[in-house]
Amino acid sequence: MASNIPKRVLLGITGGIAAYKAAELTRLLIKGGFEVRVAMTEAATHFVTPVTFQALSGNPVFTDQWDTRVSNNMAHIELTRSADLVLIAPASADFLAKLCHGLANDLLSLLCLARECPLMVAPAMNRQMWENPATRRNVKQLQADGITILGPDAGAQACGETGEGRMTEPETLFDEVNVFFQPKRLAGKKVIVTAGPTFEAIDPVRGLTNSSSGKMGYATAQAAIEAGAEVTLISGPTSLTTPAGAKRIDIVSAAELFAAVKQNLPGTDIFIGVAAVADYTPVHPATQKIKKSDASLTIELKPTTDVLAHVAALPNGPFCVGFAAESENLLGHAELKRKKKNIPLIAANLVQSAMGSDENELVLIDHVGRHPLPRASKALQARALIEHIAKLLAERPTKSSASE
Repeated sequence: MASNIPKRVLLGITGGIAAYKAAELTRLLIKGGFEVRVAMTEAATHFVTPVTFQALSGNPVFTDQWDTRVSNNMAHIELTRSADLVLIAPASADFLAKLCHGLANDLLSLLCLARECPLMVAPAMNRQMWENPATRRNVKQLQADGITILGPDAGAQACGETGEGRMTEPETLFDEVNVFFQPKRLAGKKVIVTAGPTFEAIDPVRGLTNSSSGKMGYATAQAAIEAGAEVTLISGPTSLTTPAGAKRIDIVSAAELFAAVKQNLPGTDIFIGVAAVADYTPVHPATQKIKKSDASLTIELKPTTDVLAHVAALPNGPFCVGFAAESENLLGHAELKRKKKNIPLIAANLVQSAMGSDENELVLIDHVGRHPLPRASKALQARALIEHIAKLLAERPTKSSASE
């Protein structure tokens, strides 16, 4: 989050089996540094108790518009005036209809009508209810009214059926809230992020690869999306979930990564090479599995294309950012790499402190000098990186001013 002052989220919970997921969402929001207050419909309390959300949020939970804890009996006013965002998750079909038609017969519908802050809703219902023309009309009208609809997802439902109507998972909703609050420093920019390892085939079952998890690259893509960018994520083999809003292109080898970069490069404003691209690949990969024997095996390797150097050397190319993962002499190797590739910014880290971990400790190196980032989650490191990129872009002279 961009400010030290916690953003305040009013989480509304309506009746439905997906109400149990709101507990995890509350936990994620609190862990993410948000202040959370919870308002529940009477139906929601039949699925999960207010005590659960009071324990998770650390704040009283409100269910009654006549709550005597609010001295003026105007809980619907007091709660929304202190909120930066109202998020309804889950939002039942009944509650969507209430919102659409401006009904206000309980606390949650009252506060939605009386709010001054933005409103997001995460629908959750049986697939037939979601597909009903009435629900579709209501959703269309809510979108026209400026309300953000998050989901729903498709999959197995509590009723035993399968289809669209599942509430979007808490992790994704948390990401959407983060996106909402992040400064849109890269609005209108097109960004390519490469992430993960590559795999260079020796034969059909063996290959050369590395231990990159892809976590830093995916966090960087997420941070760029939060900053308002249009992001293409070119990813090596990984099991990570694609950040919401990213266009993901899966590759395996360094050659495939290079081809994907060239294909998607036109119109790109920023290129961030986070992927751990193999430096070498077999000259003659075997078409059949190499059988083990007592003899030594020699495999001839050739250098792969330096993707970052290629992009950085393009005339009128994008703003290029590289990564240097080193096991020793971190700053020396990183500064040499930045100068050799002639890029404006490089992010350096020791491999032994970052590989596979959810945390990282980066040093950003640009034309001014070194900018150490204290050890933190890769999500926070990625946001700091994107903020630094936006700052350097803002300081860079435009083509017109440079030619004057």
